[in-house]
Amino acid sequence: MLDIDWNLIRSFAAVAETGSLSAAARKLRASQPTLGRHVTELEQVLDVTLFRRGRDGYKLTKQGVDLLGRALEMREQAEAFSRLALGATEEVAGTVRIAASEMVAIYVLPPMLALLAEEEPDIEIEIVASNLVENLLGRDADIAIRMMEPSQLDLVARKAADIPIVVCAAKSYIARRGRPADPSQLLQHQVIGLDRAMDIINGFRNAGIAIDRHAFHIRCDQHAVIWEATRAGAGISFQQQPIVARDPQVEILLPELQIPLLPCWIAMHRDLRSSVRIRRVADFLMEYLKSYCAGRPLSAAASNSAARASPAIRHTTTSRTETAT
Repeated sequence: MLDIDWNLIRSFAAVAETGSLSAAARKLRASQPTLGRHVTELEQVLDVTLFRRGRDGYKLTKQGVDLLGRALEMREQAEAFSRLALGATEEVAGTVRIAASEMVAIYVLPPMLALLAEEEPDIEIEIVASNLVENLLGRDADIAIRMMEPSQLDLVARKAADIPIVVCAAKSYIARRGRPADPSQLLQHQVIGLDRAMDIINGFRNAGIAIDRHAFHIRCDQHAVIWEATRAGAGISFQQQPIVARDPQVEILLPELQIPLLPCWIAMHRDLRSSVRIRRVADFLMEYLKSYCAGRPLSAAASNSAARASPAIRHTTTSRTETAT
């Protein structure tokens, strides 16, 4: 029986899934030469050709296809082993990786991290600031903050709060263009909206107003760009109320307009619930986000998080793509 280095199999699976050494290297945080060497060494050990190399990347041979399923099973078991080992740790120290949308990562998390650093100086935080889905199952992140209930297999999720959404504009824009007197005048103004994403367009349509992307004077799918353009006076946009409330140069418009709340969830893999440091950060996030959404002082949330027991955790058992806002 062959004694094969697991690293060779892991590299083979990554290249097979991504179709290139460069993409696989980014996924595994390794170098392209290392992955190329691993694939070649595995082919030599097995005495088979796993890939056909070409300009369009790495394509699996029949032997490669046959072996990929086994490699993925091995990777799943290795990841489960790693999660269980991590979950068994009792030390409130080490690294916790948090995935959050760009708005949360840029404008919400930094004050929380300053407070967390004071209370738990031995915890190191890594932030994945992205609106893309982070795979909690594969340990791309330990904790994810998402704006809809996650329902990936084997995750546990807690709802932190509902975030109010408001219409807002900079004082400089209001001085130049005035205020919309009622919701019907909103589209007569310069509105900043999403480019390809349909969230705002669907919101208008649900309210009985048919629009398309050309209703937006400025379009971008990066929410942080929309917020900064709003602050600069470029137009009116839809933003999280707590963020608007913290900026003296931006005012809320049309407070009577009823906009659906934005739910905020915290999720992690169920195997990590027993990890003291990950649970500590998750509880801290829970209290902080509750205070953030309610407009309460953040220091109170920080002190409460250490002593308060965790709310009930909901198990998710179906597989559905998670989206972020």
